[in-house]
Amino acid sequence: MTEHNPIEINLHKKSRLLEISFDTGENFKLSCEYLRTHAKSAEITTSDKPVAGKISVNIDSIEAQGTYALRLFFDDSYDQGIYSWETLYDLGKNYEKYWALYLFALEEHHLNRGEVDNAHKGPSIIKILYFMDKLIKFTKEEEDLELPEEVNTVQQLLVLLRSRGNRWERAFSDDAVQFTVNKEFAELFTVLEHGDEIALIPKAK
Repeated sequence: MTEHNPIEINLHKKSRLLEISFDTGENFKLSCEYLRTHAKSAEITTSDKPVAGKISVNIDSIEAQGTYALRLFFDDSYDQGIYSWETLYDLGKNYEKYWALYLFALEEHHLNRGEVDNAHKGPSIIKILYFMDKLIKFTKEEEDLELPEEVNTVQQLLVLLRSRGNRWERAFSDDAVQFTVNKEFAELFTVLEHGDEIALIPKAK
C-alpha cells in the first residue's frame, strides 16, 4: 500500500474545517461534521445507524499520535477518533462518494444533520471595511451589508461584490484582493456570520 504523509495541517475553526496537504501535492478541506460522522472508532463502525445531528460540530483541539495519526477532540465531547494518515487521505480522496452515501443513510434512517448552531435570528449583517484606495475610488470606506441567504462564505461575498459592475469585478478579482475576517487573515471558504467584520485589502504587486 502506498503511504501518504501530510506536509501541512491547519484547523480553520471559524469555518469548521481541517485542511490537510499531502506529499502527493493534493490538498483536502474536510469539514468537522464529515470527520466526526466518519470516525473509525468501534462505537461508530459497529452501529447500524449513521451519526446524525452534527452539522454544527467543531474541533476543539488536535493531538498527534506518534508520527502516524491524529486524535481529534470535538466540542460535543467525542474524543475517541484516531485518524491515521491513510484514513485522512482516503476521506479526502473519496469525499464525494462517502458524503453521498452518508446523506443516503441519514434519509434511510429518517435522521438529519441537525440545525446550524447560530443564536442570531433574522438576516445576517456584516461590516465591510474597504482598504482599496489605490485600486478603486468609487466606494465608501465601509458599509454594513445584509447578506442574502445564499451568501455565507468569503468567496460568495466576493462574487456578490463583483456583480455590482465592471469596476467591482476588476477590483475584487481573486488575484487583486486579500481579506481578513475579524482581523485575522481568512480563506475563500471561511464562513461568514452575523456581526463579522471583513476587511478587503489590495494584494501587493
